[in-house]
Amino acid sequence: MNTIDIEVEDAAWSAALPDAEALTRAAAEAAFAAIEPIVGSVAVLLTGDDEVAELNQQFRDKPGPTNVLSFPAPVGPEDHLGDIALAYGVCAREAVDQGKTLAAHLQHLVAHGVLHLVGYDHQTEAEAEDMEALERDIVASLGHPDPYA
Repeated sequence: MNTIDIEVEDAAWSAALPDAEALTRAAAEAAFAAIEPIVGSVAVLLTGDDEVAELNQQFRDKPGPTNVLSFPAPVGPEDHLGDIALAYGVCAREAVDQGKTLAAHLQHLVAHGVLHLVGYDHQTEAEAEDMEALERDIVASLGHPDPYA
């Protein structure tokens, strides 16, 4: 069984999406269902741009916020797969710019983050195609249109 811990640190998430925690959990569960039999725990932080910018600078040496950051846990005897952080402002702006609902964008990015935690990446064209195909399936299972359309 997978454990999904969610912390809503920035109240803007709850103000814009009163069901942000449930949406996050559903997306993580859908991602796990698509990649089973991987079992473990993840922690998801719904926070603000400033906090994600700080994490981005500290861990990736990149300035400014980004939509989602994934931090895979070191391989070890524990079943914790890693942590995901999402920046409210960046995600909200992207949703508007891309003509998506914030709920759909949140769920896509949570699924994207979970896939990173279990080893998926998009550094090469082949990796990106595989990861995006899986994301499309996960997002469709949640009732949303193709996030890359």
